[in-house]
Amino acid sequence: MSQVPIVAVTLGDANGVGPEVVVNAVAGSDRAVVRPLLIGDGFLARRAIELLGMDCKVHSIESLADARFAENQIDVLETHTLSPADISPGQCSAACGTAVLKGFDVAAELARTNAVGGMVFGPVNADSIKLTGLRNRLVSPDVEGAHLLLVSGALRVAHLTDHMPLRRVIEEEVKRDKVGALIALADETLQSWGIERPRIALAGLNPHCVGDEDRDELIPAVARAVASGINVVGPVAPDSVFRQCVEGDYDIVIALYHDQGHIAIKTWGFEGNCAVYLGAPFLLATVAHGSAYDIAWSGRADSSMMRTAVATVASLAAGRGFS
Repeated sequence: MSQVPIVAVTLGDANGVGPEVVVNAVAGSDRAVVRPLLIGDGFLARRAIELLGMDCKVHSIESLADARFAENQIDVLETHTLSPADISPGQCSAACGTAVLKGFDVAAELARTNAVGGMVFGPVNADSIKLTGLRNRLVSPDVEGAHLLLVSGALRVAHLTDHMPLRRVIEEEVKRDKVGALIALADETLQSWGIERPRIALAGLNPHCVGDEDRDELIPAVARAVASGINVVGPVAPDSVFRQCVEGDYDIVIALYHDQGHIAIKTWGFEGNCAVYLGAPFLLATVAHGSAYDIAWSGRADSSMMRTAVATVASLAAGRGFS
C-alpha cells in the first residue's frame, strides 16, 4: 500500500445528513495526506455536491483498482443499493437501512483485507436498520468487545464500559484483570499507531480515588502494568485527569464508565470530535452524532466530526499518531 493511506468512508443513512457531511469532509482533503474512497451510491454524492454548491465531480467506480484519488474529484465505489425514488429526507426507511449495512460490509471487507488503511462509517439511524429485519452488523462482529475511544484534539479517552448501569460497572467491570487488559490494549494499539511510548493515565472511580475499588482493583492493575513495562499512572483523581491530558501530560486517559469520559469530551470539545474503536480488527471510526433527520438535506449540517474522523484514521494508518 502507498504511504498515503486509503480511507474507506461510507455515506451513512441517505435520508439523514450522512451524504452531505461525508462529501463536505472529503472533497477538500489533501490527497498527499489521505486518499478517501466513498462507499455507496454515487447519485447521493452528486446530490450533496449540488446542495453544497461545491466545485468537484464524482468518479463512480466498480472496483478499488479504478480509483484515481484526483484533486477536485471524489471516487465512489458503487454499491447499487438505492435509487432516487428511495430518498425521503427525514424518514426512517428499510431501504436506507439496507444500504447502510451493505456499505458497511463493503468497506469492512476492504479494511479487513488491508486493501485500505481503515474505514469511517457515516452517521446512521438505528430505527432504519431495525426496519430491515437484518442483524445490525455495525455492532458485531467488528466492534463487539472493542472499547470506545473518543478523540477531541489533545483529549483522548478510552472507555472501559459504555452503555451500562453504574451498579454493573462497579460490581462486574472495575476489576483488576479487565482494567489491566484495557491498559495493555491501549499501550499496544497506540504504539502501532506511531506513539513510541504511550503515556497512559487511568481515571479513578471514587472522588480523589479514595474507595475500596480504587485500592483493591485499580492500584493493583496499574502496578501490574508498570511491572510489565507499560508507561501508565493511576488511578488519578477523575476531577483532574482529563484536564491534565488536555495540557499534554498524557496521550490517553482510560475512563471507567460512559459519563465519566463522555462528559469530559463533550465539555472540552464536542464539535470536531470523533470515535475510534479500540480493539477492532482494523482501524474503524465514526462520528459522535446521528443522522439528524430534522436538518437532513438542508445544507446546514456540521461536517467537522466527519472531517476529524477521516483525518484521524488516515494519520493513525500512516503511523503518525493522532492528527
